[in-house]
Amino acid sequence: MSASLTLLLPPTSRFAGIPLPPVLAKVLGCADRIQTDAGESAQLARHFDLLPRGWPAAALTRLLDAGEDDARHGAWLRADPAHIRPDINGARLLGIGRNLGIEQADIDALLPALRPIFGDAGFLLDAPHPERWYLRLPREARLPAFAAPDEALGDDVFDHIPRGDDARRWRALESEVQITLHNHPHNAARLAAGKVPVNALWFWGGGVLPDAVSSLAPTVYSDDPAVLGAARLSKLQAMPLPAFRDAEGDALVDLRGQRDARALVERWLLPTAEGMRDAVFDFADGQAFTLHPQQRWRFWRRPLSVLSA
Repeated sequence: MSASLTLLLPPTSRFAGIPLPPVLAKVLGCADRIQTDAGESAQLARHFDLLPRGWPAAALTRLLDAGEDDARHGAWLRADPAHIRPDINGARLLGIGRNLGIEQADIDALLPALRPIFGDAGFLLDAPHPERWYLRLPREARLPAFAAPDEALGDDVFDHIPRGDDARRWRALESEVQITLHNHPHNAARLAAGKVPVNALWFWGGGVLPDAVSSLAPTVYSDDPAVLGAARLSKLQAMPLPAFRDAEGDALVDLRGQRDARALVERWLLPTAEGMRDAVFDFADGQAFTLHPQQRWRFWRRPLSVLSA
């Protein structure tokens, strides 16, 4: 997909119950609508061509946090600090990384206790950024399919534990981590300070840094460190989302992390439709709308009543 403006959006289910303004409903009713592959990895793959294929988020964010020379050494797995709370039906992932208010003091207290667990397995744990902790692995390391935090946050963690022979080792490591963190006095200090304890690490995003990344969009606006890392590797102009101010020319605007669906409609979708510019609305569930000014002559098309299926 190539357009003057491409908006990466959360799934259309996020917009359930939100009425579409008449102008937006008319424009979307006249737009070309297609169904593509669903899921975050598929959505990103439509706009970033990585070799080898995949979306190794840990390696991409490592590039951002420690530089390309560092990120080229070995494979990487995110091991982010997390808070899991038991309940009557299991245990829920209620916080991870930035949701926990992690500071350097937490790293200084917890990493020395956790490093020997992974050192015995041949892995190095470090935290160049308070919210992003990493395991350095051999390039040939075989990893199970770990769930990304956005997929698991708020869910029962047992619905997202990795399966298969490769996963047994990681389940054992996680058990050791949880025991160590449960007994660590620093978590009592966090509780006394009104913070939730760091009682787990969440593994995800494994892989090696791609050999090459390309994209049709010369400018990327995003708050996702992995997207910014991919843009840096491909030598694209990359800026945080707030830097976008009705940019001219081709641009990819990453809005997947925006939680207020009504604000997305009012601040992004509607102004783009009113501006009658070439655009693509790419939703994470695989629905996509391609907009062109000439489509306004499709007077026989009915306005779209709702975004969600």
